[in-house]
Amino acid sequence: MRSCDLLRACERFTNIRITVVGDLMLDTYYWGDATRISPEAPVMVVEVEKDTAVPGGAANVVNNLISLGASVRVVGVCGEDDAGDRLVANLKERGADTSGIIRVKDRPTTVKTRVVTQGQQVVRIDREVRDSINGLVEARMVEVLQEARRNGDATLISDYAKGLITKKIADAALSDGVGVRTVNAKPKNGELFVGADLVTVNQGEAEAICGEKFRDEASLLDHGTKLRARLNVGVLVITRGAKGMVAFAAGSDPVAVPAKQFEVYDVAGAGDTVVSTLTMALATGSDLATASHLAMRAAAIVVGKLGVATVSKNELYESLLREV
Repeated sequence: MRSCDLLRACERFTNIRITVVGDLMLDTYYWGDATRISPEAPVMVVEVEKDTAVPGGAANVVNNLISLGASVRVVGVCGEDDAGDRLVANLKERGADTSGIIRVKDRPTTVKTRVVTQGQQVVRIDREVRDSINGLVEARMVEVLQEARRNGDATLISDYAKGLITKKIADAALSDGVGVRTVNAKPKNGELFVGADLVTVNQGEAEAICGEKFRDEASLLDHGTKLRARLNVGVLVITRGAKGMVAFAAGSDPVAVPAKQFEVYDVAGAGDTVVSTLTMALATGSDLATASHLAMRAAAIVVGKLGVATVSKNELYESLLREV
């Protein structure tokens, strides 16, 4: 794929309206040094120097899309708690429309806390409820999604299997309407996304849905082709980490895109970057091959950053410009 073609595609990343529905989270970090072992147990003592918080899960997808130039409306659930306050405020500061976020008193905001020392994550602590949302909340979300589908260029489902994506919500997000419909799916809910224009999973998730490991490249291609048909989606993208990704579409050969080699610091959030870039590219008229190559370039940039991170349109454009 020529860099000049990718540059032109990246230039179209503007004035795009995207609705994101999914499992919203707050990613918190404790940063510090570990210079001694605890006398209480054989573990490191981390002396915290600072703590930070950024939107995570579906909220990280929102941030990726905003960084790439989109206007984003967020549809989801968070608790009536301090973490929810911080999450909503952070998204508002970044320019997201948070009017579709429903605050639920008895459902705490999902929080993932990471402890980082000497540039390495040493532990992660999760606080979450994974029960399905109740019927009243579901009904309110369906109403919001039905309105949003009529006023956007794309809808993106960011599924982390935390109980938000039900069949009714998936149907409302993927019903006929304006624009591209994309999904970042988890195996538990893979069968919910019939009719989506594009669904992404990583190789481990694809193997979980298929019920067996992919033995080699031929096995990957065979299972990927069958899985796309089984899920009844327009395009199935299987991401493969350092091996890149493969896109399967009806009536055409699979599109294999090798990973762009960069030094890897942290793979957290790379899948969010991939689905965000694919959605932006398809919503602005790129074909599947162009969208796939752009997504791999964006992923290569984000894994070079520590922690859950995003890629800006300027970063992506400048990385392509260096290769022209």
